[in-house]
Amino acid sequence: MRNPIGKKVVDIKPSGIRKFFDIVQETEGAISLGVGEPDFDTPWHIRDEGIYSLEKGRTFYTSNSGLKELRQEISNYIKRTQNVEYDPLKEIFVTVGGSEAIDLALRAMVDAGDEVLIPQPSYVSYEPCAILADAVPVTIELKEENQFRLTAEEVLEKVTDKTKILVLPFPNNPTGAVMTKEDLEAIAKVVIEKDLFVISDEIYGELTYSGEHVSIVSIPGMKERTILINGFSKAYAMTGWRLGYACGPEIIMKQMIKIHQFAIMCAPTTSQYAAVEALRNGDDDVKMMREQYNQRRRYLLNEFERIGLTCFEPFGAFYVFPSIKKFGMSSDEFCTRLLKEEKLAVVPGTAFGDCGEGYIRISYAYSLDNLKAAMERLERFISKL
Repeated sequence: MRNPIGKKVVDIKPSGIRKFFDIVQETEGAISLGVGEPDFDTPWHIRDEGIYSLEKGRTFYTSNSGLKELRQEISNYIKRTQNVEYDPLKEIFVTVGGSEAIDLALRAMVDAGDEVLIPQPSYVSYEPCAILADAVPVTIELKEENQFRLTAEEVLEKVTDKTKILVLPFPNNPTGAVMTKEDLEAIAKVVIEKDLFVISDEIYGELTYSGEHVSIVSIPGMKERTILINGFSKAYAMTGWRLGYACGPEIIMKQMIKIHQFAIMCAPTTSQYAAVEALRNGDDDVKMMREQYNQRRRYLLNEFERIGLTCFEPFGAFYVFPSIKKFGMSSDEFCTRLLKEEKLAVVPGTAFGDCGEGYIRISYAYSLDNLKAAMERLERFISKL
């Protein structure tokens, strides 16, 4: 029998995150700080709207682009947060989570051999999605001395005649880094000068702790060069509802929707009705959860300082990325031993790119009680090294 599996897929490494959480499932008494999932329930009024949509028999397909009401609310949201206007009928469509939007954007925009610039450490799917689209991923290593922000100089160093897309993963998973308006203005100059396009993944845009999130689409000349990707999983604690969206130039949206049409049809109808409610009446919920995350963030940073673990201060998302370089072991070894000896699961930095070596990712999307118990185990482990 011939090999049934395509070489391109075989050569893609599986997610470095899953390895540890398969083990966690078999480890009794383990505490996991590894999954980027809010520990809050979806706010009741949002769940109630989903339930109501079922009671009213709204179990039909929506249009491929999503409910018109939802696309209008997305347009309203971006207008009030970024002062940028998108046509809800031509420049916005609803996806099955932000991850589908990333995949669709790359498949719609690149030809074989086009280069995609991917700052790392960053979310695990950018590189494999680029490879599956027959593009060539080119890594830009983010540096702790720059607070893991991307600089215009770093982009220029990697641009070639084949470069087409820059992925902009901020606020960043796993580092928690954010980009200022000044940072984005410098990046925008390079993008325009080199005639590039941007895929801006802003799924953590509502979760910033030092000023409001700034999107690159708000920089003059960038709306027409950018696919803005966002969703409901993180800000509204709606991970299982599987709902995201993409905004961008109509010429690109048409091709993304074409792929979505054949592969998916439409995002879940119940989730879309719930998301309308989230955007209309969910600001207070987001504010409450953001305040809780900020409290947990400050707690972890204080604990790291107390136990002698170096960590730059992140201002976005719900992750910290402390350095473990001084312990003289790889991130994978550190995390494996921590799980085996103290039953505490965190993620090695290398799960987010090779340049994550020497760091670990800890999520604070968990209760303070869980975080306190986890810090006791981490301190005990470090004291033995």
